[in-house]
Amino acid sequence: MMKVIFPYCFPIFLSLFSSHLAHAQLPTDEVVFSEHKSIPGYNTKKRKNPPFFQGNKKKKNYFEGWYFKMVSADGSSILSVIPGISLSENGEEQHAFIQMIDGTTAQTDYYRFPIEAFSFSKEKFAARIGDNYFSEDSIVLNIQNDSTNIQGTILMSNQVLLSEKRNEAIMGWYRFVPFMECYHGVVSLNHSLSGELEKNETTYAFDQGLGYIEKDWGSSMPSAWIWLQTNNFNTANTSFMLSVANVPWLGSSFPGFLGFFLHNGTVHRFATYTNAKLYLEPNASDTIRITITEKLYTYQIETYRSKSGTLKAPVQGSMDRRISESIDAKLVLTVLDREQNVVFRDSTSITGLETVGNFQALGDKKKKGKRKEAQKP
Repeated sequence: MMKVIFPYCFPIFLSLFSSHLAHAQLPTDEVVFSEHKSIPGYNTKKRKNPPFFQGNKKKKNYFEGWYFKMVSADGSSILSVIPGISLSENGEEQHAFIQMIDGTTAQTDYYRFPIEAFSFSKEKFAARIGDNYFSEDSIVLNIQNDSTNIQGTILMSNQVLLSEKRNEAIMGWYRFVPFMECYHGVVSLNHSLSGELEKNETTYAFDQGLGYIEKDWGSSMPSAWIWLQTNNFNTANTSFMLSVANVPWLGSSFPGFLGFFLHNGTVHRFATYTNAKLYLEPNASDTIRITITEKLYTYQIETYRSKSGTLKAPVQGSMDRRISESIDAKLVLTVLDREQNVVFRDSTSITGLETVGNFQALGDKKKKGKRKEAQKP
């Protein structure tokens, strides 16, 4: 996602972190969330840049979090780190958090911090929670308690970004609708990793690995959704994400979706707002089959659930909901052109997958025509 937030060079910044930088020494472009007031010009900046912290004016009924997924070069280390904030419905309970899920063991952890520990940049996408730092191009972790010692630095480079033009963020024009309960942003579709993290006796080494970053913000996650993402195909420089959700709208709701397919340097986007159509095939097993049709391509998705861990999710700002996520689900993706010729087919066993609520009700199940089946991985 972007360049380092602070006006110092990166090595000096890391040195400051290792010395446990105090609030009194904060660089001039970092703002303590619990103390700040008006930030001239910031609202314009954040509207143009969904990765920026969006909740600078919020006091209650709000959450915001960034999702960093990291996979080592050999696939032996799969880790997602989710920093964010939670402000309860009445604003009486406020805290910052860092969630982690190990994709190989399905172990999850939730580390809670006082809201005073959260700060953000007024110039870039960057946030700090205590001695932990998160931005488009770096993660610095320093979490220590009675049972846990997590330390390390991950650097990110060669990020593939979505255009920041007005309607080219992943939500299109929907991101400007003021009453949505949840907004979604994609920060980096694909990037390279270096560095490692130490958690107690476990080392996560990410040199030459691959990463992905997205985010959510609002009051609550949807009542039901399907989310899947991977950039670990056998085909290099390829990334895919799909999010299907029940979207509240003017007293009712509708199933909406959005996603992208990055291949050969081109980002292909599909969504409800692009008039693409999504068909979800009913299936009682752990297999999910989805077909998406748009002007140029048809996407056939087949995914198989694997181990899953339990994460916390927001309800009216409070992290009171429990959901399951798998990071090592299997995925087969087939892409057909308008003549139904196969232009891409690949599979992976490293896929993030969430199926929450009555997700079977999402999408049209009345698709006509025969589906070209992809082989299982």
